[in-house]
Amino acid sequence: MNCRNCDKILTQTVLDFGCAPLSNAYLNEGELSKPEIYFPLKIRLCDHCWLVQTEDYVQKEALFNSGYAYFSSTSKSWLEHAKLYVRKMIYLLELDSNSYVLEIACNDGYLLKNFVENGIPCLGVEPTQSTALAAEQLGITVVKDFFDEAMGTRLASETSKFDLVIGKNVFAHVPNIRDFTRGLKIVLKQGGVITLEFPHLLKIFEKNQFDTIYHEHFSYLTLHAAQTIFNQAGLKIWNVEEVETHGGSLRIYGCHQEDSRTIDLAVSRVLSNEAQIGLQTSSGYEMLQEKANKLKNNFLEFLLTQKRKGKFVVGYGAAAKGNTLLNYAGIKHDLISCVLDGAEAKQGMYLPGSHIPVFDPYHYDWSKVDSVIIFPWNIRDEIVQLIRQNFSSKARLYTFIPEFQELGVD
Repeated sequence: MNCRNCDKILTQTVLDFGCAPLSNAYLNEGELSKPEIYFPLKIRLCDHCWLVQTEDYVQKEALFNSGYAYFSSTSKSWLEHAKLYVRKMIYLLELDSNSYVLEIACNDGYLLKNFVENGIPCLGVEPTQSTALAAEQLGITVVKDFFDEAMGTRLASETSKFDLVIGKNVFAHVPNIRDFTRGLKIVLKQGGVITLEFPHLLKIFEKNQFDTIYHEHFSYLTLHAAQTIFNQAGLKIWNVEEVETHGGSLRIYGCHQEDSRTIDLAVSRVLSNEAQIGLQTSSGYEMLQEKANKLKNNFLEFLLTQKRKGKFVVGYGAAAKGNTLLNYAGIKHDLISCVLDGAEAKQGMYLPGSHIPVFDPYHYDWSKVDSVIIFPWNIRDEIVQLIRQNFSSKARLYTFIPEFQELGVD
């Protein structure tokens, strides 16, 4: 395999999770009796540009199709994050009714609706029909396709260019990251700003966030790698913020290379932190597999102990990251009876690989539940509050990433 960014041959595997189904490929009851496709899930390192990436097996059309079940509006904390971001951008960039905003991978309109409410013209790009239709119902114009250089050229010729281009958790999801970034440059107005957010590879190291690795994430990004990709496209990163979403993400601010904006000291600080932890060295990745194996084994040992004690265990949050952990550990519904999730699109479905059923938490008998495994650990506080206020005061609540922890216990 060649590097997605610099085309150098990849020789180092830093993580090997064996084979797994697509983490968002939820199954209906009729599909349980049919063959299920598994793909190798290996993470490779480029020792030239230091981009960490999944080994190529899956086409983007298989990942982001009409049945895509992830709706951003399910999480209250994520909605609040989006609202605060919009408020900040309106103030920082002085956006008004004469401005034009583009969000790539706008999902169900969770973010752009805030620009609509403020009278700021906007456009969404979203390839998954299910979420795009939800966004259109909020009055948002959506282009239903994958964003790339060709679309960027088309949008720039058919509409005016954009004052703000947004990508929240999409940069890591694109297979051809160079082509995508060239498209960003084409649609960006002179003096305009690009903001992209993505999980920071440094946090995967520091906090054992191995469940963020799945086929939808083609790249695992550092600021160093993002800066290299931007520079090649004629863009520059002039600022960066460390944000708490998804266990620790970067929000990068980009502009045209010739823009007069000066580069903030935060950029050099984050780059220095990445270098110190060894993210630009092959040896810095040597312990990842061992740490992932230890986490998996601890998870399996806990569930087996619960089974021996006769405890009734369920999961909460049918998240893609949870499917990575479940399939890597080989867990089936004999150890976790079901997963409860508030997203209607997932209720009545079955998790890929494990075939654990997904139920509505509001129509479930919580009296029999002894233990709950919270899979979306990045919003665990929100989920703990939800469970305690609405469902159960006695069930014991756990997360396993970044480490095993019983929640709500001093």
